[in-house]
Amino acid sequence: MNLSRIAAVQWLSFAVAVAALLYLLSPILTPFVAAGIFAYICNPLVQRLSARKMPRTLAVALVMSGFLLLFALLLMIMLPLLEKEISLFVTRLPDWIEAARTHLLPRLQQWFGDSIEWDSHALKNLLLSHWQSAGGVTGKLLAWLGSGGGVIIGVLVNLLLIPVAMFYLLRDWNGLVARVDHLVPRHWHSKIREIAVEVDRVLAEFLRGQIAVMLLMSVYYVLVLWLAGLEFALPIGIVAGMLVFVPYLGMITGLSLATLAAVMQFPSFSGVLWVWGVFGAGQLIEGMVVTPWLVGERVGLHPLAVIFALLAFGQLFGFFGLLLALPLSAILLVTLRHGKAWYLSSSMYRQP
Repeated sequence: MNLSRIAAVQWLSFAVAVAALLYLLSPILTPFVAAGIFAYICNPLVQRLSARKMPRTLAVALVMSGFLLLFALLLMIMLPLLEKEISLFVTRLPDWIEAARTHLLPRLQQWFGDSIEWDSHALKNLLLSHWQSAGGVTGKLLAWLGSGGGVIIGVLVNLLLIPVAMFYLLRDWNGLVARVDHLVPRHWHSKIREIAVEVDRVLAEFLRGQIAVMLLMSVYYVLVLWLAGLEFALPIGIVAGMLVFVPYLGMITGLSLATLAAVMQFPSFSGVLWVWGVFGAGQLIEGMVVTPWLVGERVGLHPLAVIFALLAFGQLFGFFGLLLALPLSAILLVTLRHGKAWYLSSSMYRQP
């Protein structure tokens, strides 16, 4: 009994030390966590290529090239659209300022007196000169990067660390797994290995379900935005659908782009309201129906548990909490299943 208590204290102390270390290192762990997620997603394809006698390093390079190509393709869809829409916005903004002066200035003068002045011509020249001198979106971005200093450099270093860490994790994946397996206490080894295999199966189901959600929501946004008459329905719908794997990011990005496009295209505000309705309905459908149905059922989570997991992990851990909410919930689900089985077979439960 004393030995078991000593062992329990040792493991508890070890867990506390690891948790404290993770907390202290949390500012630099983000790129490694992201790289680990991407490596886990890409590892099955690397394993398949390696099984066909392809060198593992070459397989990793091919898979990562395809992964980065998809990311670059997404940027190629977004950036030209964003450049064009912002250019149109800045070009038309002076006309809106003049219209606002015509309709709004008399009311303001009526409420606050005639001391209010509105120099539309000076405001137009100011906006246009700043836009032209900045050289478009690229010029503004470079100026912003230059003024950001060390913070921006830190962000860029973290972004560059992700593919580097991902490459080494994928290349050495089997060896890392074998080392972790070797460190597991032998009397727990069979049970922990059983749990790990089940967790891996559940996470694989999660990824398949998430891909189905992305495809279904892409079709929804493209189709419904096209029916609403939006000119850029195809690229905006694809971007909004593909980004739903990060909760709220797809909706926010798609809504921003669609609102900008609608303001440029439709003569009245009713067109913008239709676009907002499309994304509002899409968020409800994705959060309340599609994700619980395609993801929750695959990992064995009740739809209410999926919604609660998104809210709870987002509240506790912020952005990465949202990203990891469902996978962590799936892991916790597997652990609780085995804990329940142990409890039902224990003397604590069976004794009268």
